Amino acid sequence: MEKQKRKPSVKVVEKTVVAPDIGKLPPQARELEEAVLGALMLEKDAYSIVGEILKPESFYDPTHQLIYGAVQGLSMQQKPVDVLTVVEELKLRSELEAAGGPIYIAELSEKVASAAHIEYHARIIAQKYLARELISFSSEISQNAFDETVDVDDLMQETEGKLFEISQRNVKKDVIQINPVIKEAMDNIQIAANRKDGMSGLPTGFKELDNLTSGWQNSDLVIIAARPAMGKTALVLSMAKNIALDYEQPIAIFSLEMSNVQLVNRLIVNVCQIKGESIKSGRLSDDEWERLDKNHKLLYNAPIYIDDTPSLSVFELRTKARRLVREHKIRAIIIDYLQLMNASGMNFGSREQEVSMISRSLKGLAKELNIPILALSQLNRGVESRVGTEGKRPQLSDLRESGAIEQDADIVCFIHRPEYYRITEDEMGNSLVGIAEIIVAKHRNGPTGIASMRFDAEYARFQNLDDYAVGKNYVELPSKMNRSYKSNDKYSSDNSTEVIPEDKDALPFRPGSLSVP
Repeated sequence: MEKQKRKPSVKVVEKTVVAPDIGKLPPQARELEEAVLGALMLEKDAYSIVGEILKPESFYDPTHQLIYGAVQGLSMQQKPVDVLTVVEELKLRSELEAAGGPIYIAELSEKVASAAHIEYHARIIAQKYLARELISFSSEISQNAFDETVDVDDLMQETEGKLFEISQRNVKKDVIQINPVIKEAMDNIQIAANRKDGMSGLPTGFKELDNLTSGWQNSDLVIIAARPAMGKTALVLSMAKNIALDYEQPIAIFSLEMSNVQLVNRLIVNVCQIKGESIKSGRLSDDEWERLDKNHKLLYNAPIYIDDTPSLSVFELRTKARRLVREHKIRAIIIDYLQLMNASGMNFGSREQEVSMISRSLKGLAKELNIPILALSQLNRGVESRVGTEGKRPQLSDLRESGAIEQDADIVCFIHRPEYYRITEDEMGNSLVGIAEIIVAKHRNGPTGIASMRFDAEYARFQNLDDYAVGKNYVELPSKMNRSYKSNDKYSSDNSTEVIPEDKDALPFRPGSLSVP
């Protein structure tokens, strides 16, 4: 029988890799590729070891790409993998000659004695492939950077997107035995048991909501959704104030809708209990000036970090979030709001696909940083078209632009204010004026339900129902915040809240002369 000669590849289009220095070959490991393919055809369970590590394009040699593709196809069909079955599969694909013929495939199985080191060899091949991808990527970016017709900002966005794609391929987490995980779970239970409030996560300061969720849990993606003007920003700002001031936990706010000054103005309105229009116009009464002077200082040194970058991409967010966690020990991230984000640099067929990718990336980021991420979201107009008291309650199907948001989120909360729809009484005749319902519609690791709160439209803030009963002159003060500043201050109480007493001293400032600590 005449020996069949190995023929060159004719069907595989090899990806061009431009090496930056002449004379250098792209990273490769042909001998290891041959060893891995040979081991795959020797032992039936070998593919299960390397299936998650390698894909056809991971191989440098085009013939090896075809052979591995045949092995992959057989494994997916749950067929045995050996020299004969691989040859037959390549015949069916009309790729046998391009893959070197049956003689070359048989020679591959002779190059190894066992599959003992196949995983180690496969990881080396994967690293070589990643190195080639980075070389090709950097060469392309370098060429575009020299092209003066290419906008630098667009190039940055495209670079971020492609680098994100490459890094995502390389993100693999090894399987671990259950013992260390059990220990971590038991430690968390012990910590929660030792806390007086029974919280296992980050408390929000809203009692009914905390009872439902036990606080925001690490690695959770929390979606807070509502129709426009329902108070989404007001809720998360009230929450951020509680977390940062009352519980002294650092928190970051990414505001895509409002500037940082507008956001801080909202916080001042919340903390000082001064109407928003008065803050804008600067026309404050003596009493309001006094409250402003006493209480705006509470926000100084507060561990609240604000980023108001417009049209923030998910890649920029990831970079900034990592730095915030590393440098400032951030315990939670708030995004206002999800639909204003983008995934620039990546191609999508529709906005729905882009939003799906954004929500999936946010969930991945929450897991990576091990902190809760709270993302605000808009609802579609489905709520407006429904009638009746119950019809106005938001549903999971009302989430705008993508069903992936519901799928990726661990918790989905809706804000519902019946008063907004001119519903002032419930079926029992109880007043609903000023009442807000936080509907926990999805809770992956706990119960669903409704948390009732008081919405103070005058100061754009949410409160516990029992807190509101103190009266309009009630001002919340943190218990421990800014101890260095308040060590000799008559308001540095161990209680989290108290009524500000009368102060007969002259006001420290008047319009146009703001005192800064």
